[in-house]
Parts: sequence; structure tokens; C-alpha cells
Amino acid sequence: QVQLVESGGGLVQAGGSLRLSCAPSGRTFRRYAMGWFRQAPGKEREVVAAISWSGASTDYADSVKGRFTISRDSGKNTVYLQMNSLKPEDTAVYYCAARLTYSDRSYLSEMGYDYWGQGTQVTVSS
Repeated sequence: QVQLVESGGGLVQAGGSLRLSCAPSGRTFRRYAMGWFRQAPGKEREVVAAISWSGASTDYADSVKGRFTISRDSGKNTVYLQMNSLKPEDTAVYYCAARLTYSDRSYLSEMGYDYWGQGTQVTVSS
């Protein structure tokens, strides 16, 4: 069982930056592709960014391209989401998720992710 723990959320003004972190408890991320998702009040959960297990492949939702960067540090067993130029519409609960895969690719779809964190709140004020 993989338990994921997110951190780094908070309140920031529009135009500001935050960096979210996601770390598993109990095991390493090896062979797990990772994704960041978010859910705003009254809206469905949507994908934000994804990264392959090696980190060689990344993909982003159109709404965050050029502003957000997903990365992973195998040594620290942590996945990050660097969020720059934040907008009020980025306000949401952000979740990281993991899926076991033997293909070194990123998965920009909620389907197939087996493990989810509890989420961290990001609030962007205007």
C-alpha cells in the first residue's frame, strides 16, 4: 500500500508562486509514474501535470503550460509541482497520485492512477 503525503499548499496573491511536494510513506517511487491533479469547489477533479517514473517525460494541462513545472527527485523520493504566475482560477485542492508502470511515459489522464494523497489546499487571492 502506497500512502502519499502532499505539502506546500497555502495562500498566495495572484502572480505569486508555490511549490508543492509529494512523498510516499512506506515505499519508494521506483516504477511509479506520478501526476498532480486539482479540484476546485463545485468542479470535477482535473489533471494538472504528469511525469514518468524516470522523470524523462512530462506533460501538462493547457491551462498551466508555461507556468507550472513537475519534477521528481529520486534521491529524496519526492515529486514536486512548482507553480508560478498563479491565478485566482488555480485555487483548488491539489492531489498527487501514483500509478505503477513499466513504460517510461507520463500519463495525463486520471485513469490508471492507483494511489492518491489527501490533498493540499492552494488559494490564490486576486
